[in-house]
Amino acid sequence: MLLREIDANPQLTQRELSSRLGLSLGKINFLIKALIEKGFIKAGNFKTSKNKIAYLYFLTPSGIEEKAKITYRFLKRKMKEYEKLGEEIQQLKKEVGFSDISAEGRENILRTE
Repeated sequence: MLLREIDANPQLTQRELSSRLGLSLGKINFLIKALIEKGFIKAGNFKTSKNKIAYLYFLTPSGIEEKAKITYRFLKRKMKEYEKLGEEIQQLKKEVGFSDISAEGRENILRTE
């Protein structure tokens, strides 16, 4: 989540990130420091900012790679969940003889549940 937000909005402050992600400001600060140490993001001062402590966060090449890996693992996990759910639905249909019931009968069953 944090990498995605930083990638989409590198100008967000830690306070804004905290609010958007529903995490404490301290946790955001801790996570950003950890991501900087791992080399996934860099922080630089805004050159044109009146607030000289304002930072611009951006993903490094390794940060972009890590974001892609996280996204891939997420999609892979969700596809497995989808397939498992489909298998469970098919099994339940077999158990109740759902495929043998007419479309009208299925509608009646679903209405009574």
